[in-house]
Amino acid sequence: MKDLKKYSYKSSGVDIQAGEQLINSIKDLVKSTHNPSVLQNIGGFGALYLPDLSGYREPVLVSSVDGVGTKLKVAFRAEVYDTVGQDLVNHCVNDIAVCGAEPLYFLDYFSTGRLDNKIALEVIKGFTKACRENKCALIGGETAEMPDIYSDGEFDLAGTIVGVVDRDRIFDGSRVHRGDVLLGLPSTGLHTNGYSLARKVLFDHYDVDSHVDELGCTVGEALLAVHRSYLTTIQYLSGVDGVHAFSHITGGGILGNTKRVIPHGYKLKVDWKAWDHPAIFNLIQKLGEVDDEDMQSTFNLGIGLVVIVDTANIHKVRSLLKEQGEESVIIGTVE
Repeated sequence: MKDLKKYSYKSSGVDIQAGEQLINSIKDLVKSTHNPSVLQNIGGFGALYLPDLSGYREPVLVSSVDGVGTKLKVAFRAEVYDTVGQDLVNHCVNDIAVCGAEPLYFLDYFSTGRLDNKIALEVIKGFTKACRENKCALIGGETAEMPDIYSDGEFDLAGTIVGVVDRDRIFDGSRVHRGDVLLGLPSTGLHTNGYSLARKVLFDHYDVDSHVDELGCTVGEALLAVHRSYLTTIQYLSGVDGVHAFSHITGGGILGNTKRVIPHGYKLKVDWKAWDHPAIFNLIQKLGEVDDEDMQSTFNLGIGLVVIVDTANIHKVRSLLKEQGEESVIIGTVE
């Protein structure tokens, strides 16, 4: 019989004390995102939020959950951890904003093999930065330490967002009709989709810190560009005559996502040459010899949001966007 060993939870890979230290160290950061509707800071069993719905006639709660995907692998290689937290919040915000919703609160899930408080703190700084920018309260979350599931230095992220919209102001695609114009707004890069393909192609030729003249920066900087929030733009356009729908371009590309907000029996006609695809996408296609169809279904190709507008109001909408410093391009129509 082997000699018996003395085990503890810590020796098996879970450090409860480190988790408690992390919670204490982030309380002020998290509180900086709060508003009067948040009834307590983090640390309880459940997050308490008392929404002010007095300005709504028939309030509908809108929720979404998402992750960052294998963009995290780039963050691990580059040892840059604050941007992926922003990515997650902004992605979730966009998903409910295109329905017409105003974000209320956000909850995060951070899981890792061995808790490194410095890394976790950087990630959470990203959460809080994006929550403040989107006027969304970070009211709770979960930090899970799971040895043998993740390698040292690796982690996964997920987030849940809840927002609210008046029922008669929901954008559900029902307003879209034949002849409407697809107006594209620029992305800030890959956002949070297509990284499995992008990593395989680019890291076969470059290191994460390789400077590429075509990109004007390193590969890591290009791939870690923060997924932008379109909340302000969507809210600005939501009450404009002729704006019929919004599409957040994530996995599935422009066609895969925009067809979700048009009525059954309609189809999309996209002019793929209507805009210049950013250098990062051209580089991936060239180095990986990726065909056009695969590029179009995998990446946003430089268009992060599609606004569907009737033809009578397209020039007005573009002018309003230009006044706000927002570039736009007509990329197709609804047929």
